[in-house]
Amino acid sequence: MMERSLSMELVRVTEAAALNSARWMGRGLKNEADDAATTAMRTVFDTIPMQGVVVIGEGEMDEAPMLYIGEELGTGSGPAVDVAVDPLEGTNIVAAGGWNALAVLAVADRGNLLHAPDMYMEKLAVGPESVGQVDIDAPVIDNLRAVAKAKNKDIEDVVATILHRDRHSKIIHEIREAGARIKLINDGDVAGAINTAFDETGVDILFGSGGAPEGVIAAVGLKCLGGEIQGRLVPSNETEIERCRKMGIEVNTVLRMEDLVRGDDAIFAATGVTDGELLSGVQFKGSYGSTHSLVMRAKSGTVRFVEGRHSLKKKPRYVMEY
Repeated sequence: MMERSLSMELVRVTEAAALNSARWMGRGLKNEADDAATTAMRTVFDTIPMQGVVVIGEGEMDEAPMLYIGEELGTGSGPAVDVAVDPLEGTNIVAAGGWNALAVLAVADRGNLLHAPDMYMEKLAVGPESVGQVDIDAPVIDNLRAVAKAKNKDIEDVVATILHRDRHSKIIHEIREAGARIKLINDGDVAGAINTAFDETGVDILFGSGGAPEGVIAAVGLKCLGGEIQGRLVPSNETEIERCRKMGIEVNTVLRMEDLVRGDDAIFAATGVTDGELLSGVQFKGSYGSTHSLVMRAKSGTVRFVEGRHSLKKKPRYVMEY
């Protein structure tokens, strides 16, 4: 079983990844930013007292330096946990100096996170008020009406967020036809999904397809917040279909919350790399850097915002390399 102290230990991981990758903000080098986040995250993970295994992530074993599926993380003592990880959610965002880049991860007791390959996942996410009112198989207009009713607002006041991709042109058209408003995002659908559970972000529902790792991470965050995400894996070729079969996943099956994250205990941690609606990005002040993080635990329902001030002279060397 996970210990309460693990929550704050995991914030150290996302803070390090954010500090390291933020050095690359606006420099047009997304791979370098991603590598910086991965290096820092892996280094700090290995100081955390846990027996972690990556069950869904963006890397494969032959694609170093990515954190690959099956990689073991932690000191080898402490709780046995599944890890879903995205060292830098929004590599293009950081390269361009844009909005809502995060260093983000999620953990749950061993066997409780969806074990799936890295591929696209169709997603529908809402906050607590709309739980049980939406259906990924329902028409867009029906889901917008359901959210409007659940949140006691007109459909014209509903804000849907969706990745700005050609593949979403039909959904975008249907949202506009319904009269709802849209917040298009270039990257970063973990933030898009989590934002549905915070009134201050102004986001009510997330539509569209994005990475499967981000879907599992978002599911943990929404479980902590009492929200909901539904998903469906979208393989693009026979190889991906076969990999799903080997992992025991039916590709056309709707994945509900309990399919994505089982049990009553899971932890979500994220640190802002660039500014967003919910988290401020890293700032460097000469001798120190500041971070803004979110850490949540499903079992207790605790939601913490953590502001960190980090002495850059005393941090390990990986934070200073860029």
